[in-house]
Amino acid sequence: MLTVYGIKSCDTCRKARKYFAENDIEFRFHDVRDDGLDIQMLERWSGRIDWTKLLNKQSLTWRKIPEVDRSGMGESKAFALMIENPTLVKRPVLESETFIAVGFSEKRFAAFWDRSEHSGFGSTETASLTGAVSVLPNPLCSS
Repeated sequence: MLTVYGIKSCDTCRKARKYFAENDIEFRFHDVRDDGLDIQMLERWSGRIDWTKLLNKQSLTWRKIPEVDRSGMGESKAFALMIENPTLVKRPVLESETFIAVGFSEKRFAAFWDRSEHSGFGSTETASLTGAVSVLPNPLCSS
């Protein structure tokens, strides 16, 4: 099943949830602010997608962080900031057994969903749904 990680008030998350509902795509919504965000989630995601794609540097929260705290940003520092400030997670994060994606575009998602969920091949797709898609071996499928 598809899990949508985001924030209820986020316009992009609302757009994604509406699209999934209108297209009968079963999903579960996890609000990272209300339901929580933990290090295990971030580590699981970063095991499948580059951690830098998870960090929302366009957010107001990011701009409010002092430059001294933003400089020298590495994975563990970014994760600590994201746990403290869930709005720093780029949204939505879409995760299923066969893929993980960050961001949402209806057009890209439709093509992406057809390939990843309905093709039957044993791979994990990793993407920014506003950018390119890459295919990686799926650690969840046996060879």
